[in-house]
Amino acid sequence: MKTAVLAGYGKLPLIAINNLKDLGHEVITIAFNEEINIDLSDASDKIYKFSVGQAKKVLDTLEKEKVESVLFAGKINKSLLYSNLKFDMFSIKLLMSLKDRKDDTIMLKIVELLEERGIKVLEQTEILKNLLIEEGGLTKLKPNKDEWDDIRFGFNIAKELGRVDIGQTVVVKNMAVMAVEAIEGTDEAIKRGCNYAKKDAVVVKVAKPFQDFRFDVPTVGIDTLKNIKDNKGKVLALEAGKTFIIDKEECIKFADKNKMIIVGIRGENEG
Repeated sequence: MKTAVLAGYGKLPLIAINNLKDLGHEVITIAFNEEINIDLSDASDKIYKFSVGQAKKVLDTLEKEKVESVLFAGKINKSLLYSNLKFDMFSIKLLMSLKDRKDDTIMLKIVELLEERGIKVLEQTEILKNLLIEEGGLTKLKPNKDEWDDIRFGFNIAKELGRVDIGQTVVVKNMAVMAVEAIEGTDEAIKRGCNYAKKDAVVVKVAKPFQDFRFDVPTVGIDTLKNIKDNKGKVLALEAGKTFIIDKEECIKFADKNKMIIVGIRGENEG
């Protein structure tokens, strides 16, 4: 099968390409110039580089290459919509046609456009299931009672945040919300929340209650841990079975060295 990886920021696109090739896919990479930060040329069978605002060229390339399926991998910063980015006329008309500019609204429209062209959108959790965090503590240090209270409190708040499609991350201290993630992204929310908490903040990241696993699966990596540490936070709690952790062993080693906690959690009604 010929599959295109629509590649954004981080290591996730490289892992996705390698996983797809292990499964026997021929991989075409569409790398978005504004976000891509690693060279994917050697890993890909063929690579194209476009701006996020060149939707027409992306779709035309997928059709020209006779791509059968696509996989979204890597972060595309939504704030680009409000930057000086130049959009082609197709992209402008697409954005103008939307009822709102929530993440799911935008992504579901893109999925619709792909499916209209006979292109299947693969589930990230199927191709990248080796990255899903398991339930339980990953680090030597475990949450104490107060931290567990903050984790459970933060989990419920983050689920509500996801339900209305605002963000997937909250920062908590002493059963109070220090920051919620919006358009600024996880890293900036962590910085802001940890600053208000002063020290030992709890960061909770979850999937949306009705998460579409074809896109926007919550993802963390070593940079997330470094950001929490640099801002004097302590705990990273992730929804088990629905959240990706990249370079897990490196993350655990870093957390143990810095007396931090990583834990995979499930809600009371989560399977």
